[in-house]
Amino acid sequence: MDKILYTIKKFIPTKLFKALQPIYHYLLNLLAAVVFRFPSNELIVIGITGTTGKTTSTYLVAKTLEGAGYKTGFTSTAMFNDGQREWMNDKKMTMMGRFFTQKILRKMVDNNCKYAIVETTSEGIEQFRHKFINYDVLVFTGLYEEHIEAHGSFENYKNAKGKLFAHLSKCGVKRIDESRTVVKSESGIKKIDLNRVKKIIIANGNDKHLDYFINFKADEKIVYKQNDTKINIDTDKVKQLDYSFLSANAWGTNFKIENQEIALKLLGVFNIENAMNAYGVAVSQDIVKEKIKQGLESIAGVAGRLEGINEGQDFGVIVDYAFEPNALSKLYDTLKLFPHNKVIHILGSAGGGRDVARRPILGKIAGDNADMVIITNEDPYDDDPELIMDQVALGAEKAGKKNNIDLLKILDRRDAIKKAVKLAKKDDVILITGKGNEQAICVANGEKIPWDDRAVVRGILNVK
Repeated sequence: MDKILYTIKKFIPTKLFKALQPIYHYLLNLLAAVVFRFPSNELIVIGITGTTGKTTSTYLVAKTLEGAGYKTGFTSTAMFNDGQREWMNDKKMTMMGRFFTQKILRKMVDNNCKYAIVETTSEGIEQFRHKFINYDVLVFTGLYEEHIEAHGSFENYKNAKGKLFAHLSKCGVKRIDESRTVVKSESGIKKIDLNRVKKIIIANGNDKHLDYFINFKADEKIVYKQNDTKINIDTDKVKQLDYSFLSANAWGTNFKIENQEIALKLLGVFNIENAMNAYGVAVSQDIVKEKIKQGLESIAGVAGRLEGINEGQDFGVIVDYAFEPNALSKLYDTLKLFPHNKVIHILGSAGGGRDVARRPILGKIAGDNADMVIITNEDPYDDDPELIMDQVALGAEKAGKKNNIDLLKILDRRDAIKKAVKLAKKDDVILITGKGNEQAICVANGEKIPWDDRAVVRGILNVK
């Protein structure tokens, strides 16, 4: 289907396609909601949006709610869960369209989920995929410059996110019984006997765009922040959660919130904010603190996010989704917690017109931090993969890397990984970024080549 639509699109004049696109997306999403009988009206729906941390936060929220005894389904960049089974996202898309989202929400209802979590993207919002989802809780993880070329400017990008928060106040009222099951008024139970589900905003108070997102209309608002961050909010109208950083090492990250220490098994200080998104949601749903702590501390990791691959080799291998500068810098901050010798970094950058300006920046970060940089193919779409690689390499060269000495360009991603494995010595670290647990490489003409960095690494490491 994707290939057919891609082919049709090529024969439609660009101006006409852009003019018809909004109508097409709106009607398609309306039809999907009608076909699956508006399933979001029967669930407590949590939307998570921001530039980074959405996927990890989605997973942490889901597992925290499950730990408190509530069956939860979710859709995210990394994986899907319909309340019955959990599987990897092989669609190369975060916020699915073409009936997928409404269909999986209906499955969640059928599987007796109480909660649904939808990782919600700015491009999905622009295509009206949020319009027929009845959200109850929105989480703002933070915002910085990314996806600019897709939206035309940072302001457009921020305003796209804002449309989701404006949508919250227009979402319909739901009522739940004591088990947190959404109950329809025609069920015979009087409304006064049911609890109304509040419309809630949870926002990252460490982010400079807090004011914009926290000022949208909602029944309840929660802001979390590090204890030394100064913000100006009305605490009579906004609940404030202050946390303090305790420690971070190669085994996890510890922080304190509401006189309670939480020991995450997740690596990286940035994961405290992801955990606070889950904490804020849990607080908003009246889950006791002890249950929140147990839920967060039980999570061992998130697929494709700082995921270690261990097949008995004497060097480390880490696979991570980081594909933009801010996330890559945070990744290197985390890597410093690991005892290691040299770092061999395999990276590339996406094509398809995606933020071309970031390509040399990614190369520069890798060049500044890694001992060996291997530039390879990632997701070129219709762009020339070798041109993308050259643009990334420019940044690495600016950082002082020398071609064919500590900077290699290898077009085939499998060959690039093989080369890194061949070069790695005891206690070195191979860092593979850009794809995480993604299940395909996107190339020209809408084609997707099945792929999983983690599986490829394991296969190479197990060759005798």
